[in-house]
Amino acid sequence: MRLVLERYFAFAEHQTTWRTEILAGITTFVTMAYIIFVNPAILSETGMPVGAVTIATCLCAAFGSIMMGALANLPLALAPGMGLNAYFTYTVVKGMGVHWQTALGAVFLSGILFLLLTVTGLRQQLVAAIPKELHAAVAGGIGLFIAFIGLRNSGIIVPSPATTVTLGNLHNPATALACLGILIIAILQVLRVKASMLIGVLATMAVGIAFGQVQWHPMPVHFSDLAKTAGQLDIRGAVGLKIVEIIFVFLFVDLFDNIGTLVAVTERAGLIRPDGAIPKLNRIFFADASATVAGSLLGTSTVTSYIESAAGVAAGGRTGVTAITTGILFLLALFIAPVIGAIPTFATAPALILVGALMVGCVGHITWDEPRIAIPAFLTIVTIPLTYSIATGLSLGIVTYAILELTTGRGSRKRWMLYVLAVLFLVRLIYMAV
Repeated sequence: MRLVLERYFAFAEHQTTWRTEILAGITTFVTMAYIIFVNPAILSETGMPVGAVTIATCLCAAFGSIMMGALANLPLALAPGMGLNAYFTYTVVKGMGVHWQTALGAVFLSGILFLLLTVTGLRQQLVAAIPKELHAAVAGGIGLFIAFIGLRNSGIIVPSPATTVTLGNLHNPATALACLGILIIAILQVLRVKASMLIGVLATMAVGIAFGQVQWHPMPVHFSDLAKTAGQLDIRGAVGLKIVEIIFVFLFVDLFDNIGTLVAVTERAGLIRPDGAIPKLNRIFFADASATVAGSLLGTSTVTSYIESAAGVAAGGRTGVTAITTGILFLLALFIAPVIGAIPTFATAPALILVGALMVGCVGHITWDEPRIAIPAFLTIVTIPLTYSIATGLSLGIVTYAILELTTGRGSRKRWMLYVLAVLFLVRLIYMAV
């Protein structure tokens, strides 16, 4: 049985082992476990029960991650998306006055549209239209984005009214522990220790416990609570014209955020083919769309791929076993939620920062002496972290690339999908401005 599984997940082809894949899955889970508590905290402001959303979060993250690993054999974990849950709560429910049941109906319909786009092949064509020259730029931009998130979460970088951001208080215990974590992981990486990320997170947490910096607030979860959100979506209410805009945003943002994350993680893992194609796109998108539909039925906002998966890739994960391991841990989290809640941000932030450092190395593949490529690549790299949006950075890069192609006489009918994609991105940018 073991040999059959190793052949299915292509262990020999990816030069990996069970130990490496499982450790990578644990690493991915540790870096994204915060969603188990952050997502319910955000969605509860709509009136949704915290306990029910916690269970829904774990279940749909487990379902999506396991399906991604089993079907697509990709080390990409899924969970309710940050940003989309905020849009669900603060814009749709609290801003527009839409009931959370109707908002869940809109998420369901967006998931069905994802499936239709996947079945018809349009989603795959959109991904294939992204110039392979920009793959490295997306990966590098997301690397800076991840690092910035880690620096902010650790307190190393803080807001400043004068300079936008500035150096934080390094005397703060949590910030000092985060700096220690960076050093531990960096030393382990120099020594080529594959489990450096996981060891660094756990070691930093252990030091934090020793110095009384870890606050543990047990939060019991009752499975019966799930009935308060599962199946409560209002699809009929979501069909009205007022909700069309909401469905469009759920569809649009998830589509392009997912594309950016997918390109970045597969680029970092070395899984992109020589011609720039990503293997098994149908299965990848089917898993993503199915997870969104399942999430809406269970009671949570849009489910999407997580860029924290790059932490598992950095730890050596190359196959679906990494994602399956992460999914299983989300299931176990239902029983050990209080323990997961004890993992502080100062312990996970160093992993995010150094994963970002590893991903930025991809920009060396960019042809910097060719302005037609360098300028769109640069705009992609800098705007992803500065706008706090993968989709926005990708939008600016694609639009600029297409304009330079067309205005310098390099346009081709064979690349019609690139220009369609550029128009869609331009519409998105205009919509955001309005």
